[in-house]
Amino acid sequence: MSTFDDAPGDVPGGGRYGESAFRPEQAGEGKRIDFGALAYDDISFARLTALGAGPGWDCLDVGAGTGTLSRRLLEEAGVAGVLAVDRDVRFLAARPVPGLGLLEADITAPDFAPGRFRLVHARFVLMHLAERERLVGTLAGLVAPGGVLVVSDAVDLTSDRTPSTPYTVAMRAMWQGLRATIGTDVSGVASYPRLLRAAGLAPVAAEIHVPPLVPGSPLSLFWADTWDRSREAMRATGLIDDAGIDAAVRYLDSDACAALSAGMLTAWGRKPDGAARA
Repeated sequence: MSTFDDAPGDVPGGGRYGESAFRPEQAGEGKRIDFGALAYDDISFARLTALGAGPGWDCLDVGAGTGTLSRRLLEEAGVAGVLAVDRDVRFLAARPVPGLGLLEADITAPDFAPGRFRLVHARFVLMHLAERERLVGTLAGLVAPGGVLVVSDAVDLTSDRTPSTPYTVAMRAMWQGLRATIGTDVSGVASYPRLLRAAGLAPVAAEIHVPPLVPGSPLSLFWADTWDRSREAMRATGLIDDAGIDAAVRYLDSDACAALSAGMLTAWGRKPDGAARA
């Protein structure tokens, strides 16, 4: 994602993504991001190419992280170029490839306007930011006529009716803790199709992908590392202590693990070809 200190949406008494939690300078943070990419990149790449991403397309990848998806668009889909945006581009700069441009920027800034693109993609970005409706409008404004905006974020599947396991206890504490400290909020993700439509995109559609939790898998390693990095926020909720977090990590790596991971909802909309004339 792409935010800096004092940007709109700061959480009173808290920090922002990358400041109080998941700091890019922290040892192993790039590896944690890569674990998440391994869990979700295939489904994201399949959706983007199904929507037409390929030769001749200029793409904007917002919150590009370590750039795994940006590189696949270049190397496998053959797009013309990708501008990868993030609040900190150190991981992107460490793995340069032809056609990959880098922009360290604040997408919440009123003057964020890097150009027009056939594809604008943002994954696991809006869930960490306030003013989502405005930001969807901002991103829609960067889509060239005939192009598409694709946004993906997490969907929490650990409701109060979900059977209690070490995993569900940890996930509930994580979402509550991150919301209190850095503003992460996945409660409105299901509204993304409506926001895309309100931004003037049509047609609009959405899908959800729930990857399996398998011991030793990239996704299980991602959650274990994420919980470790957000321990303080999780403990502050009063829902879990260190022993509970450790039990959840062991549960992920056991044959007893039987839980639904957080899903990834992906919504997309196309800008009408006549938008430029309008």
